[in-house]
Amino acid sequence: MIIRLSAGTAMGLALLCAPALAEPVKGAPDLTHNALYKAAALPKVACKLTKGTSAASTRKYITRLVGCLNAAWKPAIKGFVPVKVVFKDADDKESCSTGMDVAGSFSEICATQLRVRLADDWIKAKNDLTVFTSITRTWGGVVTGQTGIGEAWWGLENDASETVMNEHNRRYYLQLDCFVGVSAKAVGRQVKDWKPVVKVPEFWKNRFHGKTANRLYWSQQGYKSGKPGACNTWKASSAKVA
Repeated sequence: MIIRLSAGTAMGLALLCAPALAEPVKGAPDLTHNALYKAAALPKVACKLTKGTSAASTRKYITRLVGCLNAAWKPAIKGFVPVKVVFKDADDKESCSTGMDVAGSFSEICATQLRVRLADDWIKAKNDLTVFTSITRTWGGVVTGQTGIGEAWWGLENDASETVMNEHNRRYYLQLDCFVGVSAKAVGRQVKDWKPVVKVPEFWKNRFHGKTANRLYWSQQGYKSGKPGACNTWKASSAKVA
């Protein structure tokens, strides 16, 4: 059985919906025909971000970024609920989604909050690549949670073949890559090369991202269009989610 490690966090804001069958995904409208895909391009949000090398400046940076993401995505999601960022105590290393202790910095969705543990790896970093990428990647869980996508993905058949389930999981995580692109466009982030972005590691070993070429494709799709509708991985061919 494939365990969808981060789905529980994404589902904190989600509603129940029907399961899907087979590949490519059929019979799951909350995945393939979600209302999110009809939304206009996200509005441009003035989001001046400056990350220093102190804990206070890094917290300010993250809080500002989450506020910008709230503003950018609100028009695209019906009934949108603004998300608050909560900073964990420095000695609290436990991930609510995996139960693992994490040595460095990380962000994740816990129920309706975006929680962050700050350590020196993010605080002392000279640039904001890892922090920006990690927060916007985590934000994808807010999108999937508030649109029903996360719940529908979690409800996909668990008795399917491993090949089918692996593809389902790749579709989900590649969609998150695409949402990172949409978010970056909305907050005015200039990205000329997505390779460093997709190389930013997650705090748990995720083997469902798919090929680097496909990660780059979906990230660029989201960034170029600025529209959530560019991120419908659930109707894409298997080759695009390999």
